[in-house]
Amino acid sequence: MGEFEAFNRSLFLLINGGSDTPHWLIQLAIGIAAGLIYLLPVLLLGFWLWGTRGERQLVLKAALVTVIALLANQLLWAIWPHPRPFMIGLGHTWMLHAPDSSFPSDHMTVFGCIGLTLLLDGLSGWGVIILLTGLSVAWARVFLGVHFPLDMVGAMVVSLLVYAGFSPLWRRIGQPVTDLAERCYRSLMAVPIRAGWLRG
Repeated sequence: MGEFEAFNRSLFLLINGGSDTPHWLIQLAIGIAAGLIYLLPVLLLGFWLWGTRGERQLVLKAALVTVIALLANQLLWAIWPHPRPFMIGLGHTWMLHAPDSSFPSDHMTVFGCIGLTLLLDGLSGWGVIILLTGLSVAWARVFLGVHFPLDMVGAMVVSLLVYAGFSPLWRRIGQPVTDLAERCYRSLMAVPIRAGWLRG
């Protein structure tokens, strides 16, 4: 076992909830680990339905960065499958999870991609909030025994690399892609837009 893996496992055991963990803390961690990610599509949908054109362009960029990063995760899992803690009998597991590869974390990748895009492209306040929320999700998933700490670090590295690689392309295609998406949106949602419920 290499030094990084030994460090990863040692750090995991420091964070992972033990046998004397209070029930309320486990339930809180499960809520954070499994539930907070569903707030992200609600937030992005809100920016699209009632936001400015610039905010809509950011929503599309964040969504595409996220999709590309999740595909990159799939490739990493195929090249280098890494067992989750419960697959090697390490620590305590407080949450059901499929026995698939743990590195990098999809949950943290989603938070990382959306948070970094908003942070670096003009909605810095929201970006910070999303990244801090992602940090709490990262803690919860390690605490519950379904991820290692370096799974979260790897997710942030993937997010940053995909963001940096995609941004030059987005500068060229962002405007026409946003134009097309807005035309489709205005056609599909013409009635509520005319009623003033949504922004046109």
